[in-house]
Amino acid sequence: MKLWRLHPSDTQLEDTQIFQDICDALSDGKLVAIPTETVYGLAADATNGKACAGIYEAKGRPSFNPLISHIDSLEAAQTHAFFYDRALKLAEAFWPGPLTLVLPKRPTSPVSDLAVAGLETIALRVPRSEVMRALCKHTGRPLAAPSANLSGRISGTTAEDVINDLKDHLSYLIDSGATSVGVESTIVSLVGDRPTLLRPGGLAREDIEAVLGETLVRAGTDDSAPMAPGMLTSHYAPNSHIRLNAEDVAEGEALITFGANLPKGSDKAAKLVPLSDSEDLTEAAARLFTALRQADLGENGKIAVMPIPHHGLGEAINDRLARAAAPRD
Repeated sequence: MKLWRLHPSDTQLEDTQIFQDICDALSDGKLVAIPTETVYGLAADATNGKACAGIYEAKGRPSFNPLISHIDSLEAAQTHAFFYDRALKLAEAFWPGPLTLVLPKRPTSPVSDLAVAGLETIALRVPRSEVMRALCKHTGRPLAAPSANLSGRISGTTAEDVINDLKDHLSYLIDSGATSVGVESTIVSLVGDRPTLLRPGGLAREDIEAVLGETLVRAGTDDSAPMAPGMLTSHYAPNSHIRLNAEDVAEGEALITFGANLPKGSDKAAKLVPLSDSEDLTEAAARLFTALRQADLGENGKIAVMPIPHHGLGEAINDRLARAAAPRD
């Protein structure tokens, strides 16, 4: 695995030799970990079934769980899916950004059946990440890029997280520091009669509904044939067991805090790991996966999590916590 450290001052990425080398690696079917504004993605050529199989193998991911294809622009996205009024409204309002749209797949799209898990729909996103968009543009291919972590475990928001999980599977890792949003993209399906929220994420439901002028239907979990990533009951899980909405703390539990008013027994906690002392949901979302990793006490450990409001990005935070706390096989 080769590491490329990006800095905010870096410009003209396409002119560097390592950028071209990474394009070549992706074109050859190799796996590359790439930062986006949400989390780090494990990227491969979405049109190459063998490369997509490498994603599933590296993550230990069920092959019935579809992958999001990242593209560089709305114009590129329209070559892979049918865009109607709702889709155009949302794409024009929120792309580039943390929104994934599930749309009817064009028969002419070269995205592999494995990437879409055999469905007649496709999940598309134009990310805010300049390096991801540049790689899509210069390879001329959509990049399938689920979160760069072992399947069902905590998503990676730093290069170190990715190295700990996947370094033996990577050709390259691009390091641009901690991601700014910290939770995965919001996924909205526009396939049926009503727009459906498949996964809350880095774009709040309220913002989407304001653009559409209608309420999103909320999809449930699906452990058999999910339409999009992040719909499995158990997901994003540390090794420790998690207790939500904790109003007290048992001795030896790690406590993930939200706000400055700590619950009874917090002085007995094995660890105190803050999400946001000021109760800022944006800060809490950005810190969520890092906090879960820091609070993890191992297989016999326990983590208590203080209540988190459900409005705005709180919906995505509570979704991830509920899946992390769900019973596991």
